[in-house]
Amino acid sequence: MTMRIFTVFIAISFLIAFTGFQRAGAQTGVNWKNVRVMVYTKNGKGYVHDNIPSAVACIQLLGQQHGFKVDTSADASVMTEENLKKYTLLIFPSTNNDVFDTDEQRLAFRHYIEAGGGFVGIHSVTGTERNWDWFKKMLGATFAWHAKFQKFTVRVIDPSHPSMLGLPKIWEKEDECYFGKELYPGPTVLAVHDISTLNTSDTAQKNLIVKHAGTFSTLYPSIWFQDYDGGHTWVTVYGHDKKDYSDPIYVKHLFQGIRFVAGKVKKLDFSKAYATSRDTPVKY
Repeated sequence: MTMRIFTVFIAISFLIAFTGFQRAGAQTGVNWKNVRVMVYTKNGKGYVHDNIPSAVACIQLLGQQHGFKVDTSADASVMTEENLKKYTLLIFPSTNNDVFDTDEQRLAFRHYIEAGGGFVGIHSVTGTERNWDWFKKMLGATFAWHAKFQKFTVRVIDPSHPSMLGLPKIWEKEDECYFGKELYPGPTVLAVHDISTLNTSDTAQKNLIVKHAGTFSTLYPSIWFQDYDGGHTWVTVYGHDKKDYSDPIYVKHLFQGIRFVAGKVKKLDFSKAYATSRDTPVKY
């Protein structure tokens, strides 16, 4: 290899590496000493997942390992602007149904997002606040149904995204295959269920899969992110099994989602919060 060709090769390699670094963004750009998260575990009436304590313990351990602060609460009274301004992001692990007690708390949460706050939703989070249109759009979808717990294939369709780095592109996972309704068009999808790998030997299950897949064919959204109404959200519908929260692949997946959102959140600015009620139309 001549010196000239070698120089060009080095330049191209550097450009590729630099582009990858830019793409990763939050991977190296988070000052964890300044990050504080709240893990919010309140559930409304109805089914409550037994994985929540495992998720909380997992996130607390990640905080210890990486140096960020972790608070936890199941009390809706924490939803005030004065309290929320302390947090880089809020994490809702397998929350379900109404998790706020009042519309005043809902408005405080919305103001936090409008101020540039971060949100990470895990597993059944899409079943949260099913009667609040703004919240459902922030999530990106509302829970409709899931297939029986089983092993199926998850396909990563954006492996270069910071929250997907190092994960298997074809991820064989035991979980509940979640389907949604009221899908909001804003999110960017990072990974999908491969519906063709679900067990369809049971006719009733097969019919329900076809019904809920709707206009999607064999691939259905399962992990996504979006910038919504000033804030930054990342959602994964995986994490039903308590064992997930000690599984290295899943824990890496979850941490990278937290890291991605933490890297997106800058200084909160509540002067940008404009809603006067929970249902004030979004300023697109």
